[in-house]
Amino acid sequence: MTLPEAPQTPRRVHLVSLGCPKNRVDSEHLLGQLQRAGLEPTGDPNEADVLVVNTCAFIEASKTESIDVILEMADHKASRPGTRLVVAGCLAQRHAADLSQSMPEVDAFVGTGELDQIVARLGLGLPGAGASVLGAERKPRPEYLADHLEPRYLAPESFSTYLKIAEGCSQACAFCIIPKLRGVQRSRTVEDCVAEARQLVARGVIEVNVVAQDLTHYGEDIGEPDALARLVRELGKVDGLKWVRLLYAYPDNITDNLIDAIATTDNCCKYLDMPLQHASDAVLSQMKRKTSRAEIEALLKRLRDGIPDLTLRTTFLCGHPGETEADFRELMEFVEQQRFHRVGAFAWSREEGTLSARLPGSVPTPVRRARVNQLMKLQERISTERLQEMMGRVVPVLIEGLSDETDLLLQGRTQGQAPDIDGVVYVNDAPKDIGRGQIRLVEITQTGQHDLVGHVVG
Repeated sequence: MTLPEAPQTPRRVHLVSLGCPKNRVDSEHLLGQLQRAGLEPTGDPNEADVLVVNTCAFIEASKTESIDVILEMADHKASRPGTRLVVAGCLAQRHAADLSQSMPEVDAFVGTGELDQIVARLGLGLPGAGASVLGAERKPRPEYLADHLEPRYLAPESFSTYLKIAEGCSQACAFCIIPKLRGVQRSRTVEDCVAEARQLVARGVIEVNVVAQDLTHYGEDIGEPDALARLVRELGKVDGLKWVRLLYAYPDNITDNLIDAIATTDNCCKYLDMPLQHASDAVLSQMKRKTSRAEIEALLKRLRDGIPDLTLRTTFLCGHPGETEADFRELMEFVEQQRFHRVGAFAWSREEGTLSARLPGSVPTPVRRARVNQLMKLQERISTERLQEMMGRVVPVLIEGLSDETDLLLQGRTQGQAPDIDGVVYVNDAPKDIGRGQIRLVEITQTGQHDLVGHVVG
């Protein structure tokens, strides 16, 4: 298939990034490559010579959203002759051949295993770039792994971002398609990750959120099974790096050394995002998880004993095949007992190619959704009560800028609030000299279900 004739010198690229923060890092690398090839990012798709949609395909809703956005970008392409449309990421990795038949308006596909090929796919005239390459053929098993030398675009004045330390996943959870979309785990070295962190700080970043599909098995594939603890300590030595936060920790490999590293490293936020998925042993076994309820409870005690004032966030999957009403009641009782600061929940969806898709005992869709709603209603009460514990405390807050709600307030986050998912702190009566990216002490004066309100002190 031949690419349509493009403007003589493509100058601008508009990229839509869907899905998780790990995908956002991929998007920044895609933009970095295109910027190095001479294209400048634009927030307006009507100005772009190249449109890129970096897709998510984790669950059915993600695929639907990805397709909707592709079609939206195709409309923009149609209104600007010569514009090229690229579909990248998980959906392209898995379904490029089918999509190339149903979406002829897409000019190129770039799967997760070939993100470094976007310039060549577009044929932008660089050495080795090949025009008329569709990329819809059967994708190889992903092997791509960006390092600190890979170009990466950061939005102007970025002070918070993500540091992806590994790609892929070698766990075998029955419900998860990620290993087929992303390949087996491929870890970067600690030294390479620290080098990127130093680069990010040099560009104005003061907060990095460390991400991977599976943080706690980071390093096993390169012969360092407890590498995460060493990485935390090394990031603690990076001058100018104020906050480090760990997201997506698989629960079966959290060592005492890691707990100590989090507790004793000054710039490491006392925060852990640890998806547990369920509390019923029967369901955990069906899910092919490696931890039992008793092991999870023992781990939670170790974490809370070892890291004072720890904020814990977790995720649960409701309605997995075989989940009975008794299993769900056990999950509800567990959440009530453990009183997590924050919980996310989603309903199981049948994903072709996963073990769960072949299991008997399917739970009706309305029941799955009702269980999610019931669980989240419980957690809303718990979250509200946990936030009330913050009343009157003076805590460091990273100022993000004007509030999304009103220009009369500033907005920021505590160490216990990860970006985009955990609520914010609204800061009133703020001194006029406070700017984005500053960390200030704030006294909490009001609490809500998700957010806090306070004023600057000192």
